[in-house]
Amino acid sequence: MQDSKLQTETSALAIAAVAGPRLYPEPEWLTHAVEELGYSWARIAWQRAAAVPGAWFDATKAQAVVDRWPTWFKLTVGRFAGLPFRLSPWQDIIVRLLIGWKAPTEILDPETLQPTQVHVRLFCELRLWVPRKNGKSEFLAALALLFWAIEGQRRGAGFCFAHDESQAREVFDKMGDMIGYAPGVFRSPTTGESIKVFAKQLWNAELRSAFRLMPGKAKGKHGRAPFVTVGDEMHEWVSTELADTLRQGEGASLQPMRLYASTAGLKSQKTGFKLWEESQKILDGRIDDPTTLVVIFAADEDADWRDPKAHAAANPSLGLSPTKAFLAREISKAVTPAGEAAFRRYHLNQWVEDFARWISVRKWDAATQDSSAWKTLYESLKGRECILSFDSTKSFDLASLCLRFPPVETGERTKFVWRFWLPTDTIEARTKAERTPFDQWATAGAITPIPGGVFELDYAIAAALRACADFRVTKIGWDSWNALEFYNRMVKAGQPEDLFVEMRFGTKSLGQGTKEFERKVFGGEMDHGGHPVARWMIGHCNVRFDENMNYVPAKKRSEDSIDGIVAAVMTEAIAMAPAAPVAGLVLL
Repeated sequence: MQDSKLQTETSALAIAAVAGPRLYPEPEWLTHAVEELGYSWARIAWQRAAAVPGAWFDATKAQAVVDRWPTWFKLTVGRFAGLPFRLSPWQDIIVRLLIGWKAPTEILDPETLQPTQVHVRLFCELRLWVPRKNGKSEFLAALALLFWAIEGQRRGAGFCFAHDESQAREVFDKMGDMIGYAPGVFRSPTTGESIKVFAKQLWNAELRSAFRLMPGKAKGKHGRAPFVTVGDEMHEWVSTELADTLRQGEGASLQPMRLYASTAGLKSQKTGFKLWEESQKILDGRIDDPTTLVVIFAADEDADWRDPKAHAAANPSLGLSPTKAFLAREISKAVTPAGEAAFRRYHLNQWVEDFARWISVRKWDAATQDSSAWKTLYESLKGRECILSFDSTKSFDLASLCLRFPPVETGERTKFVWRFWLPTDTIEARTKAERTPFDQWATAGAITPIPGGVFELDYAIAAALRACADFRVTKIGWDSWNALEFYNRMVKAGQPEDLFVEMRFGTKSLGQGTKEFERKVFGGEMDHGGHPVARWMIGHCNVRFDENMNYVPAKKRSEDSIDGIVAAVMTEAIAMAPAAPVAGLVLL
């Protein structure tokens, strides 16, 4: 609970009328952090704070908080659970800066209504950008308890939010666990009552204050008067409306505290990326805001992502969490551009595009035992079980049908067979304009030419019905956005409705299939027969990421058609789906 001794352990300098940079030279711990550890942000924060008129550093209180920290807080997760929370150097510096720097502010005395001057914390906001697994959530939880419960304020409300409630729980639940591990720390010296932990609220009876878990939307949040606010995972915020609403409710508090933290995200996440750019501007002085402490741990944009020096620069808790062995394993798994992007984002704290090139042609070429087998695979596999998918097209572009054959013998690879169609007029025009051998592929039989300038669905229907006769087709995937007519005509032609799987092109339906298709390529478990059109498509196929770095082939983000690759991934997703208990399985 509120620590009365801590309140009185304030340096004698607290009564100094004016202080400036010359009165507060850089302390040894700060010089060490900058010159030995490379924490330039710490020196920037110190110098700007020292330049604020009347600002002073309460070294005694800052040291007292750092010394008592491991007696107040215990860690809550995994092998660390129940151990004293010993501050890492970067955390130690943040605590000292937040607690130590004070500045005078003029208010009206509530009793006399006359102007008076009080000294309050200078920093009222922390923006911490740090990679995954560096103890961000534990640190936020402890900081929140420090300001809300130990320092405290009568009816000083606290709020915790993120993109959604489940995400905000990462911090909120750790706060509750820390209270449970150290009930004596959070027990009232007068009543003996400890802070109560509820599902969505912590209750401090001594201060008559609550700390609440919040959904990530501003609606209905006006009228709140926060003393401490925790906002996690800034990169996923849809807007700053909730943060703004809570900040605007701080008007009566002399020293509110906002604790914001995040890893990097996708550049397409506009709100998060704007906050990142704003943080950088505060750090480099383009935005003058000495009350916001910006801390960024990230590798340089041009750093070699495999270089241990880049890992150390971005991960201030490296060795403790994450371990070096963990990062080495993650690097070994990042065998594609998509994997590299995920590593850069999560472990180097670099913002990445929401798309990346997927599988190299070199890797693709290694995923067949005979590069000319595409010419004979269809005939050689007749009678086998397979999954079929159809990916429709614009009227003048490539349309594709894909057949996936699971292995039937030990050591056999999963085989993929394609059929492609392209209008004759398009073949001629694109061959000349793009210098891509569509005409040669048509001559070789890799593309079926359709007379005229428009794709006719009759060709795909005929091929699909023929496949149903030639093979034991167990499922047929179709894109409900573009291929409804295909489905209706196939059913009208006599194919049973429970044979069809309606597909969507999002990560929920295709994400696992994409990863499994990729795994088969890299693991030598698939054989595409060297089909030249599929090879051309994989060469420019990009994948797009969602906010959790799940990914699927991206038609709009790829340089040209990738319909054949999408169709193949559709078959893989269907193969991974559980058997449908009712007709018409839908993968949304």
